[in-house]
Formats: sequence, structure tokens, C-alpha cells
Amino acid sequence: MTKVAKKPLRKNLIKELDTIFSQYIRLRYAKNEIAECVTCGKKDHWKKMQNGHFMSRANYSTRWDEDNCQVQCMGCNVFKAGEQYKYSLYLGNKLSEELYLKSKQIFKFADVELIDMIDYYKQQVNILHKFT
Repeated sequence: MTKVAKKPLRKNLIKELDTIFSQYIRLRYAKNEIAECVTCGKKDHWKKMQNGHFMSRANYSTRWDEDNCQVQCMGCNVFKAGEQYKYSLYLGNKLSEELYLKSKQIFKFADVELIDMIDYYKQQVNILHKFT
């Protein structure tokens, strides 16, 4: 009897995408594996930094938006609630407003879209690892 592959659970796809996307965000501007917090300027190894969201990751319309996500240290992202005002200064008024409006849109990604994004960001992370 042939076993049919189980369809991945949506929550597992989201978790996998969150993980690989976070690696991409923290690596994309890292130099010699050092990334810089956009809100306070702290520099540290990219693995010790976090993927900070300007608009909350609860909003799926901006959760994996590359403009909405930047490197932040744990102090700014967690203990200072993301430093949203300083984050907005980094982004500028126009982009901050665009992300705010986009975050209010209701959007649900299909599982296949999540899988495609996982594959895309895995490729991007592999490319970035070659340059850090």
C-alpha cells in the first residue's frame, strides 16, 4: 500500500516561513556577519539580532513584507516594544504611512503561497551566506 504524503499543517508552514524570513532580514545588510539595529544602532552578530516589524506581525498583509521588517536588537524589539517611533523615522513618513495602510488590509495567504515564499527565502539566505 502506497503512503500518501501528508499536507503540511498551516501553522507549521507559517513557523517555517517566519524562521527563514527572519534569517533573511537579519542577513541582508549584515557585513562580516555583523548586523545593525535600525532603531538604536547596536551592532552584533546577525544570529543575536532579531527581525523587527514596524507594523505588528499579527497583520499578515505586512508580516513578510521586506519593507516592514528590519534588523533590531532584543532591547529595542522586545523590551522597548519595537521602538515604533524611531522605526518610523528610519522608514520615513511615506513608507510608514504605506505600511500602516497595508497592515489594515485583510489578507490570507494560500498554503502554496507560503511554500513558494519559504522556497524563495531559502534560496536568498543561501546566496547571502556566500557573501557574509
